[in-house]
Amino acid sequence: MSLQNYQLELLAPARNLEIGLEAVNHGADAVYIGGPSFGARSSADNSVSDIGTLAAYAHRFNSRIFVTMNTILRDDELEGARKLAWQLYDAGVDALIVQDMGLLEIDLPPIQLHASTQTDIRTPEKARFLQDAGLSQIVLARELTLREIAAIRTATDPARCTLEFFVHGALCVAYSGQCYISAAHTGRSANRGECSQACRLPYQVVDAKGRFVAHDKHVLSMKDNNQSENLAALVDAGVRSFKIEGRYKDMGYVKNITAHYRKLLDELIEERQSSDQPLARSSSGMTTFSFTPDPDQNFNREFTDYFVNGRQDTIGAFDSPKNPGQPIGYVTQVGPNWVELQLDEKSDTLHNGDGLCYYDLQKELVGLAVNRAEVQSAAKGKWRIFPKDAVAGLKDLRKGTQVNRNRDVHWTRTLEKKSSDRRIGVWLALEETGRAMALTLTDEDGHSAQAHGALQRQLSHDAATSLDTLREQLSRMGNTIFQALDVRVTFSQPWFVPASALNALRREAVDSLEAARAKAFVRLPRAQPVEPPVPFPEDTLSYLGNVFNQAAHRFYAKHGVKVIAPAYEAMEELGEVSLMITKHCVRFSLSLCPKQAKGVTGVQGQVKAEPLQLINGKEKLTLRFDCKPCEMHVVGKAKTAVARQTREELAQAAQGQPVTFYPHRPHREFGH
Repeated sequence: MSLQNYQLELLAPARNLEIGLEAVNHGADAVYIGGPSFGARSSADNSVSDIGTLAAYAHRFNSRIFVTMNTILRDDELEGARKLAWQLYDAGVDALIVQDMGLLEIDLPPIQLHASTQTDIRTPEKARFLQDAGLSQIVLARELTLREIAAIRTATDPARCTLEFFVHGALCVAYSGQCYISAAHTGRSANRGECSQACRLPYQVVDAKGRFVAHDKHVLSMKDNNQSENLAALVDAGVRSFKIEGRYKDMGYVKNITAHYRKLLDELIEERQSSDQPLARSSSGMTTFSFTPDPDQNFNREFTDYFVNGRQDTIGAFDSPKNPGQPIGYVTQVGPNWVELQLDEKSDTLHNGDGLCYYDLQKELVGLAVNRAEVQSAAKGKWRIFPKDAVAGLKDLRKGTQVNRNRDVHWTRTLEKKSSDRRIGVWLALEETGRAMALTLTDEDGHSAQAHGALQRQLSHDAATSLDTLREQLSRMGNTIFQALDVRVTFSQPWFVPASALNALRREAVDSLEAARAKAFVRLPRAQPVEPPVPFPEDTLSYLGNVFNQAAHRFYAKHGVKVIAPAYEAMEELGEVSLMITKHCVRFSLSLCPKQAKGVTGVQGQVKAEPLQLINGKEKLTLRFDCKPCEMHVVGKAKTAVARQTREELAQAAQGQPVTFYPHRPHREFGH
């Protein structure tokens, strides 16, 4: 059985070096982070120096560092990307996460390449192609079911390609890489790290006859992903890398969510130890926490497991894209500058600075920040809070209103302190060697190191406890990354060894062991593409292929694609096109799906998947429904001013040579 078959990787995000270090400390087997440019989170950039520091630290635990270079690139950016890739390789980075296939056509270092979620991997054919093209790890589309994931695993080779899947965090409603609303309306491309998040806006939903179907609803806003209950099933389907979303998230989120999934995966690994397919961590050491991980404590829009177990009707956060928090009590009285609450759990405590909220009569979330909290009756769970804002301005706040807490100051402060300890297990053996002594350290990965010191051969005054004393002193690993699993002392007599001599011996052995581990660390190998080049699953690429440079064009042409359209960002698609393709269906979520109507007396045959319209101010988008694959297309066109400005910028960047790939443009038909 190859390592890829049983090693599980917990992949955590990092906005910066400090968060990356804590991700490792809280049990991450790998961390993904943005470099100084070309990452799909444009405001989460980091210097090569910081990334090198993070890589050196992570490698002590055999954890890996992946850097995002997952935007689509203009021709004039390829050389900068090439230079950056070499700098990152020299800094010790283990893999690059890429979207633009043009990168595979330039002089990259021998660094492993992973396919970004932006490559939109939904089918076994696409997954197999990327594996054969030289991608060693691929991030599957978040919309896939367990059965679809298993089909991809069957079509690919576990020894050559690791399947990665998002298990937690914010959900992009579109198939990743297939959303152009931001580019069309603002010129800021999601494929270039500048998404304006139109999916989180409120919309009026209007049917084909102009009737309002929904009013001011966030119908494109998804709840947050949480696969806590599905980890075993995902493992059985073939997933080996479990990815946490969140390169914009704060330290508390990364600590808490990494710890949460570390515990769950460790429990699963322990459960499978006696099975015929045992599991293991892909990095070294065990992590202990000074807190109990709880995903509900971080910002979330409530949770969904999305499509993993099939289509659900509870995936949307339609009322608000904000954090609704957890129910904590209800209002019993409203005063001139205070509000009295009855807590659901009498043992709960409110704190100055807590964030509370409630829904007004229009189901909009209203914040209720606590300036001061006073307990009225601890035994009865009655509290009086003094909000930061004027009570008179708190819309629809009245007796009986349910109140949630979406920020717990005590929890936040807990995670501001040291909250984890990650240690690699070692066995220590102290032996007498003539008139000297030797200390051997062997770690859980099989690495060994030895240190030697003089032995005075002076008998201990307390022979009965001398060996126990030596074992206890040697087991103190202090600020090292190691933890003593067992200490064995082999002396011919109960010799006395000064604590200073033992400490010096242990320090030398620890330094030697760290050096041995560093020397033994093996970089991930770069996969070689299959020769001759395998054909791409399709022979035509529309703008949905996101081909934005000549190198990417060469890549797809080499793999048999005959017609290659430029990416939407080239602004050659000026008419109405699909600006977003999504598995989420507004008609289904509003109980207007023709399939839902089947079997309902008097309804069957009357409900059709006619287009709907989304309206937000002056912005209008059309929803069209492709029922055969059960997908929704959000249709619109680029604003004239945005298209003109974007084309001018591209022409300037290309020095007057705009990108042109093909003589005619393919069209897409919609099913109804």
